[in-house]
Amino acid sequence: MNHDDRRRLPPMAMLHCFEAAARLGSFSRAAQALGLTQSAVSRHVANLEQWLGVMLFDRNGRRIALNADGRQFHEDLAPALDGIRRATGRLMEPEPEHVVELAVLPGFGMRWLAPRLPRLSRKHPELVVNISARTDIFDFAREPFHAAIHVGAPDWPGAQHDLLFPESVVPVVSPALRDLEGIAAPEDFLRIPLLVQSQRRDAWSRWFALSGRAGPEIDTLPSIDHFLMLAQAVKASGGAALIPSFLIEPELESGELVIPVDRPLTEDRSYWLACPKAQRQTRALACFRQWLGEECHPNSGNHDIAEI
Repeated sequence: MNHDDRRRLPPMAMLHCFEAAARLGSFSRAAQALGLTQSAVSRHVANLEQWLGVMLFDRNGRRIALNADGRQFHEDLAPALDGIRRATGRLMEPEPEHVVELAVLPGFGMRWLAPRLPRLSRKHPELVVNISARTDIFDFAREPFHAAIHVGAPDWPGAQHDLLFPESVVPVVSPALRDLEGIAAPEDFLRIPLLVQSQRRDAWSRWFALSGRAGPEIDTLPSIDHFLMLAQAVKASGGAALIPSFLIEPELESGELVIPVDRPLTEDRSYWLACPKAQRQTRALACFRQWLGEECHPNSGNHDIAEI
């Protein structure tokens, strides 16, 4: 480390005192949290401001408030300190070798993963998979997860991706509506209400295009935000919808929903298992990845999932 690098790394005591004061909004509360005196915290923060050559707090008597520079510095600094704490904790208290902390899309977890977990338990009874619902792409370095399942493109920053399966979307109706309207061909769908998921308003237009037909005007179609709510509306004979097939496996098996025209719309979207590249491949995660490969490709002789 050269002199310039050291100049850009203030002493840790200064940083801890600043972060606590910024987070708690008070030197006295920061002192209580850190087990220091108020004067010690105040002195460390003042030394940090001198080190940086920038004032971080506006002071009015005993009251303090972050200024614009202080807010930006705290926003940048807090995640870095959290990362140091987690890295230190992993060395001092290693994680159990049999545990996988997994972030999963809610619909995927509910409809695809959860029903299959008993098979995982039978094959690997020692394995513990803790599942949390997450819809956002996050920084693995700042979160306690070993892996995450997401949909879209393999573009999770800093992660390697295992392809699970592409998304196939099917047109479904209730059996009662199918029989009432005699739905057996693509054009028959134009006689009934067409429902859409709010983020995929053009799905019906693309589905009708598979048959060389013009679809309905996108803006005229009622939308529902969540696919599982969409499925409930279709089950009640509220219309037809295009829904990823894996999300409605129970309804298709029970006959509550039917596919009157077997013409799936293959979306340019796939489901992926994302794992941080820098993370050590634990035995638990390796077992979980192998099991996922078997579940996603049960008829393949090679159960390894493709890594990108």
